[in-house]
Amino acid sequence: MKINPKEGDPPLNHNQENTSNPKPSSKERLIKLQELLRKHTDEDNQFKLDEILDLFYEEYKIHAGKKAIRDDLKALEESEIFDVTVNQEKDGVEKYYSHQQRMFEIHELRLLIDAVSSAKFISTKETEDLVDKIKQLTSIHQAKQLGNRMILSESSKNENTKIKYSIHTLHTAILSSQYIQFKYGRYNLQKEFKLSHNGDFYQLKPYALVWHNNFYYLIGEYLPTEEIRHYRVDRMRDVAALDETFVRDPGFDVSKYTEKLFHMYSGEEALVEIEFNADLINVVIDRFGRGVNIRPIGEEKFRISTQAILSDGLVRWLMTWGSDAKVLTPPSLVERIKEEAEKFYRVYE
Repeated sequence: MKINPKEGDPPLNHNQENTSNPKPSSKERLIKLQELLRKHTDEDNQFKLDEILDLFYEEYKIHAGKKAIRDDLKALEESEIFDVTVNQEKDGVEKYYSHQQRMFEIHELRLLIDAVSSAKFISTKETEDLVDKIKQLTSIHQAKQLGNRMILSESSKNENTKIKYSIHTLHTAILSSQYIQFKYGRYNLQKEFKLSHNGDFYQLKPYALVWHNNFYYLIGEYLPTEEIRHYRVDRMRDVAALDETFVRDPGFDVSKYTEKLFHMYSGEEALVEIEFNADLINVVIDRFGRGVNIRPIGEEKFRISTQAILSDGLVRWLMTWGSDAKVLTPPSLVERIKEEAEKFYRVYE
């Protein structure tokens, strides 16, 4: 790949000394060389020495000097600090140079971009900014392969552009065991965001941040009752860490707590037993994991026993499967299912 000088630029003669541009120091030149190789080269795009010199002028308007760049390339090749791959089919043939050993492979960058693109709590503008930064982790040529990505409509993206600062504050407070305070709200029928709790601050002992259904949730002990609660971070406002610290309950397990939740609804915990149609075995394993207690009932049905939070979220999840799911215990959950089914029937009566 040959880089031609732009119209009006002096001709590129790498064997001739040029004094029209100040020469960079050896350290600055080495840094710029690494930057150039990282940006322009990869497994499929390798450059000869003259092409690298052309790129140097194209990028930095610097005539670096052929011997200096050759020596820098050799120094990088022999070092363990920065990877330089040299290809030469046989003696007498020019060498081709490239940077190939990157921290992320192209498929890993695609996963990162898809995760950022699908996250509803990140605004549209911040999504674009993050995607552009992720693309800079590879060469400009490979970055073109990352153009086909998941797209969410702007209406699906959150409008709270300060959420990234809230997340940072919460992570820091969790690591430092600091109390936090925040205001919390929801949208009304007029699509206006209104604060709850008369606009007063909530105070919490923050335990963990979890990502569920493309939203961040904060889990912690609510003060003054010290009951475990969770809040959607994109609905939090004026998040701040307090100077006072706390001692975390060593018996609380975040993973076990979230496993028992359905759609992040709160409620009382109980042992539930549910009978499912055999066709739902993969749905149940996806939801409860392979460790859930499963007992086949003939070839058409199976039962599970597990600890779960009794909540509207659980009721609605069970009703998703209609007559293919039947609650056996506890009786209180059976009654809630019956009541909801009756309401559903009356809507269409």
